[in-house]
Amino acid sequence: MTQAIPKLVTFEDFAAWRPEGGRYELHDGVIVEMAQPVGDHEDVVGFLVEKIAIEYVRNGLPYTIPKTALVKPTNSESAYSPDVLLLNRPNLINEPLWKKESTVSLAASIPLVVEVVSTNWDDDYYTKQGKYEGIGIPEYWVVDYLGLGAKKFTGNPKQPTISIYQLIDGEYQVTQFRGSNRIVSPTFSELNLTAEQIFQAGGLPT
Repeated sequence: MTQAIPKLVTFEDFAAWRPEGGRYELHDGVIVEMAQPVGDHEDVVGFLVEKIAIEYVRNGLPYTIPKTALVKPTNSESAYSPDVLLLNRPNLINEPLWKKESTVSLAASIPLVVEVVSTNWDDDYYTKQGKYEGIGIPEYWVVDYLGLGAKKFTGNPKQPTISIYQLIDGEYQVTQFRGSNRIVSPTFSELNLTAEQIFQAGGLPT
């Protein structure tokens, strides 16, 4: 579970306050302390970072995956720390908050964001999906390796699901992947990875 500190603050206040240790986000002016992820969650994140990095290196793309950078929607007192944040390095020069706050706000800087679902699944499916769409991020993955989300996201009965949102005409269109389905990524069309392989990284039995 996440624990909120009930005091409304600006992003500037949040950036100045944010300590070195721990992981925090800003949700519409409320500082939220993110719980320490469990090992299976971190296994999934590490697996995805490795596979995505292989693809952009192999294709000679100028991308990088930072450790603790933030995504800040424009005109919003919010800032999110995605599980996997893919950055387009050449565009970072246009990010006013990058040098001092390691924070990005421009769609051109963010080809892909991945959130791996934990107990606060509604943030990933509802809040962040809407905010990332508003920024114009071209591709957003919700990796629900435990099938925690609502049935409309994870099926009936619920099952592990990957939802990939692609920005089309300014709105997200979602495709869902389960089991042996091969992931279809608009950013990495040659990515050879099934949903099951990702789930197994998080300890799901074969």
